[in-house]
Amino acid sequence: MILTGGLKSLLPHLLRRLIRCNRLGISNTSGMGEGYKQANVVILHKSLADDFEKFCHANDGPLPLLYRSKPGDWKCPSLSSDSDIRTDCLQYRVYEHGACTGSLKSLQEYSEQLKDMVTFYLGCSFSFEKAVQNAGIPIRNVEQKCNVSMYKTAVPCYRVSTFCCNLVVTMRPIPESKLGAAVLATSEVKEAHGAPVHVGDPGQCFSIFTLPCCNFIILIFQYIAISTCFIGVFSPILGAPLAFTHSPGCMFITDLKNDNVTVRSSREVPQVHCISQDPLHYSIVSAEAAQKIKTLETLIGIDPGDRGIIHLLRQDELLKACLSISHARSVLITTGFPTHFAYEPPEENDGPPGALAIAAILQALEKEVAIVTDQRAMNLNKKIIEEAVQLGILKRPVPLLSYQRESADSALMFLCENGNPGRPRFDHLIAIERAGMAADGNYYNARKINIKHLVDPIDELFLAAQTIPGVTTTGVGDGGNELGMGKVKDAVKKHIKNGDVIACDVEADFTIVAGVSNWGGYAIACALYILRTCEVHDRYLRKAVGFPQLSKKMVWLSALPSVTKEEKLLKTLVQHRVRSGKTASLEMEVDGLPFYNTHSLMIEKLL
Repeated sequence: MILTGGLKSLLPHLLRRLIRCNRLGISNTSGMGEGYKQANVVILHKSLADDFEKFCHANDGPLPLLYRSKPGDWKCPSLSSDSDIRTDCLQYRVYEHGACTGSLKSLQEYSEQLKDMVTFYLGCSFSFEKAVQNAGIPIRNVEQKCNVSMYKTAVPCYRVSTFCCNLVVTMRPIPESKLGAAVLATSEVKEAHGAPVHVGDPGQCFSIFTLPCCNFIILIFQYIAISTCFIGVFSPILGAPLAFTHSPGCMFITDLKNDNVTVRSSREVPQVHCISQDPLHYSIVSAEAAQKIKTLETLIGIDPGDRGIIHLLRQDELLKACLSISHARSVLITTGFPTHFAYEPPEENDGPPGALAIAAILQALEKEVAIVTDQRAMNLNKKIIEEAVQLGILKRPVPLLSYQRESADSALMFLCENGNPGRPRFDHLIAIERAGMAADGNYYNARKINIKHLVDPIDELFLAAQTIPGVTTTGVGDGGNELGMGKVKDAVKKHIKNGDVIACDVEADFTIVAGVSNWGGYAIACALYILRTCEVHDRYLRKAVGFPQLSKKMVWLSALPSVTKEEKLLKTLVQHRVRSGKTASLEMEVDGLPFYNTHSLMIEKLL
């Protein structure tokens, strides 16, 4: 019996020979044959082979296909020179009619049945361990000489014919400072499952369990297609009379080196960004897409009113906010700033167009979206939404809600089913040009006039969201007195006229500052489109299961704001502003800025 010392440096053909002779005192192949690819193994009847190959291609993250044998072929010449799949794995599992019936050291006794069976060799996460170590990142299971942690999830693979199962993932703790390097290293080896499909708290996406948050360690989940994954595949619904896989951790070691890393363009190089602290959650996006969104952020940061908003700008807030929204299932939007208090209704033109631009792209992305506004403004907003549908800006009406404080837990009851923080109705809240509560509890316009009597306490929803795990918030503003601007209140007090009085005191997780708030809404819509068409981000969203959704690109594109759409919507808004029974000025203004001189140009730049 040969023990583990020195096995890391042995060549694959020598390791296979030792395994074949049953002379290794190890329980798994992690860390063995450093620098060479290892493979998961699935052996099934030839009548199922074509459908299983389609299943692999439909789920190429968990099932990266390295080689498919011919029926009865025990060798794999493209992977190894002298192998025999009947003997060259440390241990095998046997499945009969969908159930695991035992483990074996060799499949030689099944040689007759194997003549009608096909072997699939699938990429394995053990293959990227050396690449990760070369990046200066410790691999805990290798250091501890044990198998990697593996977990069943509730995430279904893309079904093909009778092949269906839930994902099995590996969990690897990584120092936070090494996250970017770990994602980059693994993304370069697609044949070993590629980049992680979740970075952060495992309970959030996979419902496995929740671990205490740590300041410098986070968890990366990486697909692995091992035999436990195929308990679902070989279920009674499939009814395969006989099938085999390797036992967990007992991989087939190939002769292929892990040095065929592809040089990537910026479109493919991944970046990692934190989008939530509770629970801890990171997202992944390509460097190219991230740069495009940063350019949008720079564009909307122009200060046409020379109000000093340059001092409020926070780098990468648009990118992080939109990454968070991209992961959301259901989004709540609020808008409405009654700055024209002498009008009825008193709303300004800034806010609703941006809110509807966000709602339109969310609908196109098949997310749930609702709008909450002041009770007194419900009729106005209902008319605007109806006309937005008629104009083709929205695919369908957006549910319109109002909020009133009736008890201490009103906000929690509004945001969560039965007030249960574990069952939130919304994943993300967005406030755009929404009057925000100042430190003294009042609401002020830019001229320091108290408009509290016109504003419902929707701020309470944003305050309550801070107590609900998994719910994040974004505030969009252009003067510092808008809901969510509490994150930059010190800068508002110092640099914005009347800032010491009007500064909003309520924070959002992400603060998007724009020269005009509508610009922020348009930028969010464009950024969400950029993210959804980013292959790196798309893979992360769908957890490498199924196919890219780029066939829907034209639907998403048609939902983006345009000069024509916004002009029509602004006309609708202006026509609803009446003073003393007379229609207010029909000049196309937003925040006092002529539409054609500034806003149409901004939309064109963003697009």
